[in-house]
Amino acid sequence: MERLRPMDDMSIYPTMEVVPVKRIMMVFALTALVMGMASAAFALKVGLVTDTGGLNDRSFNQLAYQGLKQAKSQLGTDISVVQSKSQSDYVPNLTRFAQQKYDMVVAVGFLMHDAVEQVSKNFPDTKFLLIDSEITDRPNVTSAMFAEQQAGYLVGALAGMVEADSSVNLPGLRHNDTIGVVGGMSIPPVNRYIAGYYQGAKAEDPAINILLGYTGNFNDPASGKSLAQAQHSKGADIIFQVAGGTGIGVIQAAKDGGYYAIGVDTDQAYVAPDHVLTSAMKRVDVAVFQTIKDLGNGTFTSGVHTFDLQNNGVGMGAVLKSVPAAMQAKVKQIEADIKSGKIQVSDQIPQQ
Repeated sequence: MERLRPMDDMSIYPTMEVVPVKRIMMVFALTALVMGMASAAFALKVGLVTDTGGLNDRSFNQLAYQGLKQAKSQLGTDISVVQSKSQSDYVPNLTRFAQQKYDMVVAVGFLMHDAVEQVSKNFPDTKFLLIDSEITDRPNVTSAMFAEQQAGYLVGALAGMVEADSSVNLPGLRHNDTIGVVGGMSIPPVNRYIAGYYQGAKAEDPAINILLGYTGNFNDPASGKSLAQAQHSKGADIIFQVAGGTGIGVIQAAKDGGYYAIGVDTDQAYVAPDHVLTSAMKRVDVAVFQTIKDLGNGTFTSGVHTFDLQNNGVGMGAVLKSVPAAMQAKVKQIEADIKSGKIQVSDQIPQQ
């Protein structure tokens, strides 16, 4: 039997080639490229269908689109958008994405409830995210709901404080215990905002009078401006817009007339910096992005998911700088009290 050589005698091993560092780097680069191509090949396809307000509503459609774009930049999602011109477009627009084998279709708005019910039944392999309405009996549908009444309470409380305190020196403010609210349509997500607004305002100024009107649409700024002007003529110097794209007219009326508006869904201070008291915010972008991420992670679940103050799903935007710091601090405390349950906010508009 041949005697084994000592282990330090390298002659027992085959000759080994010294691989240049440059070649190793090329191998790593090619591997990364192949892995990236594979990842792209399996990227989710997500389509978004707006309601009639369109992407330029500066409100919840725009927010949904922001969430979609975030998914594209951070998750590599393949995205597409269709803007609905009328409610009759909802079913064909949703169907088009489902027929094209999109992994998920996002339907923006309460008014799409029936369309999602119909299309999701016809395409059980496609996932649907419905914003602002509940579908609980379909395994391929998840609903994102928001505690709008909590955000409404915060902005209402601020409006009540400002209106009641005559020492608050805001140009154009008459301090006559009257504020307004312009809704787009009398539907649950709009009315939840209004319900909170009423409760917050009356908690701070029990004598306050609240003027309420609906334009009947979400995409006609002229009608929002006209209704806001009518409320101002009746004494309202602070008007909350809950009307999507229509509400831009409410803010424009405040700017033109030298009084104040409260924005909705997004922080709308930028629309008229000196005339937006604050904004009631609803983080539709967070809901869209998180649901797409869940689908990609395999953790998508059907049913209802609620976004509120506790999980930063709703909140309040920037406050006009000339509002006293003490009032701003009080609103922060009110927010904490809602989170803790000390203040309970109903989703029903109270009787005046």
